[in-house]
Amino acid sequence: MTTVAAGLLVFAVLVAPNRLDQLGPAAFLRIPVEGLVAAALLLVLRGAARRAVAVLCGVALGLLAVVKLLDMGMSASLARPFDLVLDWVLLDDAYGFVRDSVGRAGAVGAIVALVAAVAALLVLTTRSVLRLTRLVARHDRRAVRVLAGCAAVWVAGATIGVPVADSGTSRLVGQHVGQVGAGLRDREAFAAEAAADAFRDTPGDELLTALRGKDVIVAFVESYGRDAVQDPEFAPQVGAVLDGGTRRLAERGFSARSGFLTSPTAGGGSWLAHDTLLSGLWVDNQQRHLSLLAGDRLTLNGAFRRAGWQTVGVMPAATQPWPEKSFFGFDRYHDAAGLDYRGPKFNYAPMPDQYTLATFQRRERATPGHAPIMAEIPLISSHSPWAAIPRMLDWDHVGDGSIYRRPTSVAVNPKDVVGRSATEVRTGYRRSIEYSLNSLISYVETYGDDDLVLVFLGDHQPAPVVTGEDAGRDVPITIVAHDPAVLARVAAWGWDEGLRPGPSAPVWRMDTFRDRFLRTFGPQPPAGAAAPPSPR
Repeated sequence: MTTVAAGLLVFAVLVAPNRLDQLGPAAFLRIPVEGLVAAALLLVLRGAARRAVAVLCGVALGLLAVVKLLDMGMSASLARPFDLVLDWVLLDDAYGFVRDSVGRAGAVGAIVALVAAVAALLVLTTRSVLRLTRLVARHDRRAVRVLAGCAAVWVAGATIGVPVADSGTSRLVGQHVGQVGAGLRDREAFAAEAAADAFRDTPGDELLTALRGKDVIVAFVESYGRDAVQDPEFAPQVGAVLDGGTRRLAERGFSARSGFLTSPTAGGGSWLAHDTLLSGLWVDNQQRHLSLLAGDRLTLNGAFRRAGWQTVGVMPAATQPWPEKSFFGFDRYHDAAGLDYRGPKFNYAPMPDQYTLATFQRRERATPGHAPIMAEIPLISSHSPWAAIPRMLDWDHVGDGSIYRRPTSVAVNPKDVVGRSATEVRTGYRRSIEYSLNSLISYVETYGDDDLVLVFLGDHQPAPVVTGEDAGRDVPITIVAHDPAVLARVAAWGWDEGLRPGPSAPVWRMDTFRDRFLRTFGPQPPAGAAAPPSPR
């Protein structure tokens, strides 16, 4: 029985896919050629050499299992495989997410369980290969016949193109090995992209001339993706919020235009989307992020600052030191501690979006005659796990946030975050997006004036548990203004009227937005600048 279990484990590791959506009976109807090659080698070797190779094969098999599990986790959360070169730093972010969602004890317990599971897996695969090797050594003639039969079936399958001959393991290993060289090449490619900047030397008096005197807010709505406005499970309710907001804001004299941007990430990695939108560079991995921070690229924030605006960063999720603030060059910076919130956490989100916006208003826009500001504000109430969701309150009652300790200030607060069904998770996602959008709409309705320009967009699509696999990376983007001259400038963009982009609204890559925005609101395109690519 133990030998059978060992054989099943080795077989399962070799043929199992690296994506959860591909995990089905058909995936295991294959003959792994890698196993055939290893078995042939072990049949040829003798004594200590055979045992040493068996141990190496067992360890390699265990590592392969770990890689496949990492790929499964990344595909389920970020809709892509794990990058063995660049993604290890994300484990720290994963720990922070679990800690903020279920507490420090739960996060530490998860780490201990994970380390123990990896160690156990390596031991089990190694012992399994050793056991099978001893079996092969005792019955070498029979093993040769079985191996020859399997090889014949494999060759026949490969010849006629039957999937039974393709386990995908060698291809998977090759892809991950290739990540090392790709990472080195990408570093050089990114440096060349960053060096080409049409606005690097543009004087401040030639930047953003059509927005002089305006307060400009760039708000990222966490996990606000195309599915929120087009998936039949979410679109009726989210669309009602956006369409109702369009009507309410129109009554106050505001108009809006909406389209789509293609984000460099999905499911997470919000900072990559922030980098991409603000720098005009495609930042889709951690190496590019770090290279960007080490350079002097002119960001959208920097362009506003050069043109005379006071730049403000409002980062409610920044609970640790945030080195990016130096790169983006904020004149004023408000992190989680600096926002002085006195209420409860909402799972991952340290504070509700309405509190973030209310505090920003009090500190930055409430003073009459204040200098024009440009603010970057990531809103995080719609961050996974989409469990505890605040209610919209009267803005005068938000105060220091202690009101959120009252049960009446919380719309949804499940006691068991981990044990929810997929349907409950998707419902929580939809309701959190509704809350974040309502916060923005109500903010403009309450505090908007002729000098307010709001640009809000999603940073990325939510995780595949919400969207399903291969959902795409498009996110809605909207510009709202009271001054008709502002929206007249963007008429050529072809965006849809209102807060909700339709299915055929233009789609641009997110890295094209910075240059389009600066061209649109500047006096003229800089000399020698390339024309922006046409929206697809």
